[in-house]
Amino acid sequence: MLALINGKILTMADKIYEQGTIVIKNNKIDAVTSHSAPPAGARVIDVSGKYVLPGFIDAHSHIGIYEEIYRLEGDDANETSDPVTPHLRAIDAINMEDVAFDDAIKGGVTTVMTGPGSANVIGGQSVVMKTSARTVDEAVVKNPAGMKAAFGENPKRVYSSQKKAPVTRMATAAIFRETLVAAQNYAAKIKKGKKELDKMPDRDLKLEAMLPVISGEVPLLIHAHRADDIRTALRIADEFNVKVSIQHGTEAHKFPDELTKRGVPAVVGPSLSTRAKVELKDRTFKTAGILSQAGVKVALMTDHPVLPIQYLSLMAALAAKEGMDEDEALKAITINPAEILGIADRVGSLETGKDADIIVLSGHPLDWRTKVELVIVNGKIVYAGGSFARM
Repeated sequence: MLALINGKILTMADKIYEQGTIVIKNNKIDAVTSHSAPPAGARVIDVSGKYVLPGFIDAHSHIGIYEEIYRLEGDDANETSDPVTPHLRAIDAINMEDVAFDDAIKGGVTTVMTGPGSANVIGGQSVVMKTSARTVDEAVVKNPAGMKAAFGENPKRVYSSQKKAPVTRMATAAIFRETLVAAQNYAAKIKKGKKELDKMPDRDLKLEAMLPVISGEVPLLIHAHRADDIRTALRIADEFNVKVSIQHGTEAHKFPDELTKRGVPAVVGPSLSTRAKVELKDRTFKTAGILSQAGVKVALMTDHPVLPIQYLSLMAALAAKEGMDEDEALKAITINPAEILGIADRVGSLETGKDADIIVLSGHPLDWRTKVELVIVNGKIVYAGGSFARM
């Protein structure tokens, strides 16, 4: 049993303890109270004058799949031989030896969504995982967590050079619709085959991976920057009644009501970047705040390795600087991504029964001078005083 006492606890569950205690037992949060007296037999850590929060969550990254050091050997993010690859699974490409996992812990990021890149119209299955574990299988929180899809320039750029579709945005949308229809037809054949065994179709791994998408069990993670691409994604989501979240959403601030009325969340960023392509012309840190104020559930991302994952909290600080409510900015790297990713029953806030993923900070989490002093994942101290405690 472990007890953190006397810290300022931001639970991210609409409650703040100016001087509180968190008790950890069996890898879970056993209690969060304003009482500073620890239970008998507990190991006690006094965090007086410190801020205590749930571990940060990066809702969109390529950690473990696209390694920043190894530009070829460590790049497994995009299978550029086929624009439709829903059967690819991120878990099969994640290297737990990627140094970015250490960077994540040092930045207080304890949970991430990682997955395929945006070269393909449909890129494959993403996974949510902890950033501290011996193996990727031990790290998994949710798999699959979503199906990656992409609109805009990236699929065009990749496949036009190969002289095959999609070369235009029209083709990207058409290929996307074709795949969804094929999945619907495959589901119908399976249903019929269960009644008439001789009608059961041969197993198709691509279409099989799309079945939880068309049933609404797994959301589409739609890479879209430009306003027209976002609208195309929403149009197709309406047509096929599938769940989507907008990833990047660079121009989503131009029509937040379209997301609000549909209940579509946005994972915004990475805004601290150059306008490296035409789709980023209207990039601004104001986007997250505008969406949040309109009622859109917003998470922030680093898109690691586009931005180093340890600076996720800086993304929140800069969003707050540009008008996002401070509490909402903190929610955008804690409870909001947990809810968007469907893992809020385990992480994202400091509440009894949740995973004991806890960080202790030297100062306010939105102050760029603040340092991460203690990181606990699944109830175990993995980083303290600038050093790692290896599992």
